[in-house]
Amino acid sequence: MVDARSTRTSFDRQLAATQANVLRMGALVESSCWMARQALFERNLEAASNISAQDRLIDQLYRQIEADCVSLIALQSPVSQDLRLLSAIMQLVRDLERIGDYAQDLGEIGLRLFPYPESPYMPRIQVMADRSRAMLAMSLSALANLDAHMGLAVKVKDDAVDDDYAALYELISGQRDVPGVVEPVVLLILVIRHLERMADHATNIGQRVAYIVTGHRR
Repeated sequence: MVDARSTRTSFDRQLAATQANVLRMGALVESSCWMARQALFERNLEAASNISAQDRLIDQLYRQIEADCVSLIALQSPVSQDLRLLSAIMQLVRDLERIGDYAQDLGEIGLRLFPYPESPYMPRIQVMADRSRAMLAMSLSALANLDAHMGLAVKVKDDAVDDDYAALYELISGQRDVPGVVEPVVLLILVIRHLERMADHATNIGQRVAYIVTGHRR
């Protein structure tokens, strides 16, 4: 008969492996965001092409982490604190997976924008992109260290991204007498929308970290 101590040791080992996979997934998502930045602002077509392969790895990890969390909940009868951790992990990996999807979309937009002259708004969009990436890095640092204060601080950074989105949307959509095709205008609107959503998901991750630590939802 398996004793309680042995069962707990097995649970802790599996939980640690799951947490390590979450951090690995986060690192891959960060890398995808960096490649998307290169595709958009440095016109790096190789970076844009590489995101899709990496996104498949992100999706594999996402499915693995979800399956492992379900297995731990169903088979190990975790205590309330462990259940809170597993529940939050299942939620935050969905946020990570969505950020990875947006990074892939941004890479594809970079490919589609390549034939066109660079927009004069790209430097401002790059600032917005760097703010979103910084929020992701901050939320992942909070996750790695289980730092509730840092997790909640991510939300404060989201205001600047929202302001960027509002200002850029007005500038891009308000253009008149755009020469040639309008595709670049539509693509830039998509870019800032994706960046705004990525920042929202980074905010979610930070709040989920705070929930893991404190047990309180914000």
